[in-house]
Amino acid sequence: MLGGRRVTTMLPVVDMARARKFYEEGLGLKAEGLRPDGKFVYQCRDALLALFPRGSPTKAEHTAVSFEVDDVDAEVRELTRRGVRFEDYDYPGLKTVNKVCVLGSEKAAWFKDPEGNILCIHQPL
Repeated sequence: MLGGRRVTTMLPVVDMARARKFYEEGLGLKAEGLRPDGKFVYQCRDALLALFPRGSPTKAEHTAVSFEVDDVDAEVRELTRRGVRFEDYDYPGLKTVNKVCVLGSEKAAWFKDPEGNILCIHQPL
């Protein structure tokens, strides 16, 4: 039923201008534009990422979006060059080394957008 449908990920933002600058300049996403309901939408291959205005930030403690990449280490370097700040973690079963963690069948690195949403890049191994 829904398996063949395009997915839109919705991320709440308090400061749309700040968020748009991060997603466009920091992450290099292609803007699709503002929708009549106030969402700002980005095309991400076969999916959409939509920023929607919200009066207060969310407090989610989980990864909201993960982008699959070919080389996590190269992407960490490039995104860092663009001003993205990656998180460091040191928990049982989850430890980053040079901002990257190996999790069984994938490598991953996490960062937050200016609104506090947790984002990830991951590479299947």
